[in-house]
Amino acid sequence: MSKEPRGLGKGLSALLNEVPDANQLRKPVGYVNKEIVGTRGRQENTADILRIPVDMIEPNPYQPRLSFDQTALEELAASIRTLGLIQPITVRRITDRRYQIISGERRYKACRLAGMTTIPAYIRDTNDQGMLEMAIVENVQREDLDPIELALSYRRLIDECQLTQDSLADRVGKKRATVANTLRLLKLPAKVQHDIKVGLLSAGHAKAILGVEDPETQEQLCDLVIRDGLSVRELENIVRKLQTDPEDTKEKVREAQAPQTLPQEYYRILEHVGKYFSNDISLKRNASGKGVMTIRFDSDEEVQRFVKALEDKQF
Repeated sequence: MSKEPRGLGKGLSALLNEVPDANQLRKPVGYVNKEIVGTRGRQENTADILRIPVDMIEPNPYQPRLSFDQTALEELAASIRTLGLIQPITVRRITDRRYQIISGERRYKACRLAGMTTIPAYIRDTNDQGMLEMAIVENVQREDLDPIELALSYRRLIDECQLTQDSLADRVGKKRATVANTLRLLKLPAKVQHDIKVGLLSAGHAKAILGVEDPETQEQLCDLVIRDGLSVRELENIVRKLQTDPEDTKEKVREAQAPQTLPQEYYRILEHVGKYFSNDISLKRNASGKGVMTIRFDSDEEVQRFVKALEDKQF
């Protein structure tokens, strides 16, 4: 005789209705039972977690990350206020009352924003070079560095830690070719590096631009990508033509950078559609008439107003 299949009993929604607010059940991870540093003499290279007063910790002078997003820091601080610091930072001892961050500076800054007076930490014993290497490798592996910060981090490891590209690749767990391509980004003009850093240009675009050697042409290609929204493949095709017919292609690149003159009806579209989207609309068109129109909106309400205008034939 077969048994009837067993159900889960009450539905999930019914079960949830019987449970208090989940946030009320969560307790911050405060490491409250851990010793405060200094209570049992000198501690170095300990595998245990100790609590260190905030005013005894100083930032890492070798920090490879050049900037921290303030909004993201405030979000992390809000999480720490609710849940505590889940992952301790790592520090090294400088004096009996001074510790320097090896890794976790973002967490340290967020803890200070959250108003914490002590921070849970591991203590490692290392010299300046070892600290630099650990800090950079930890950031490369864990943090979302932009391509230029990553390249600068690789360069510091090579220059200051006397690493070869092969040994660097082993340290960071990357292929040597990947490390070499990342380092090549530092050969680009400052303007192009800036656009990579702020996200206007991808690493794939940058790699394609490195296919030409003339800095002026590299900057022109960068401008072209940003203005026309070129894909990496489209950019690679242009670079390929530059390599086979450089003078003709350079002239075409310069022409493409020139201000566009659109037919009058295009301006009417921009005017009529733009009023529904705070004039945040752009239109790109090449000489053959092929192009793209981009509309940026701030809310669903803007789109709904536009759709209603179309349906009511008020457009």
